[in-house]
Amino acid sequence: MLYRTELHCHTQGVSVCGKCPPEEAARLYIEAGYRTVVVTDHMNRWTFRDFPEGTPWEAMVRHFLSGWERFRKAAGDRLFVLPGMELRFDENDNDYLVYGITPEFLLAHPEMMGMDPASFSELAHENGCMIFQAHPFRNRMTVIDPRCLDGIEVYNGHKGHDSRNDIAQSWAERYGLLQISGSDSHYVDSCGTGGILTPEPVRSSRELLEVLKAQPQLIRE
Repeated sequence: MLYRTELHCHTQGVSVCGKCPPEEAARLYIEAGYRTVVVTDHMNRWTFRDFPEGTPWEAMVRHFLSGWERFRKAAGDRLFVLPGMELRFDENDNDYLVYGITPEFLLAHPEMMGMDPASFSELAHENGCMIFQAHPFRNRMTVIDPRCLDGIEVYNGHKGHDSRNDIAQSWAERYGLLQISGSDSHYVDSCGTGGILTPEPVRSSRELLEVLKAQPQLIRE
């Protein structure tokens, strides 16, 4: 038996583009046979666009984490629900999936959106996190120095975009980057098209990082 883990999932109420409430997403992923979901809501300026200027960073972090917390509560003991994020720096439209984050890490680094891939990569690794570029060959994406990354998303299941997954796959192989797959779910009909398969369930962020380093089997549906 292999266990399914989702690596790229958005929730309504945090990600501006998310249209699936976390409670509904939890039900859908359970029905789809997943055992673990990493909630990767968007960490970018759009996420906080309705916050008044001067809002404390702590309040913004609480808002960002609310989708994960609601998802986890709705799932109960039927899913392992882990925190992640899809980070966008202010410099361009690139998105980066970051795994291994904690509330403490987020609270300690209000400057993260103003950083660049190289400086954030160093910070992430110092704090035990891993960074993967999401859908790196979608329109408006910019190719970056692969040394800033642990890997890239070679399969993105979002049906509304051409992520050029074949090019991403070739790029990962060329530079020896770790490969991941994710549904990039935003809607009730987009849960469960990507992720990874493991012989044991992924129960924690620590276990997730170890699994990713070992290059797991990918789901491509």
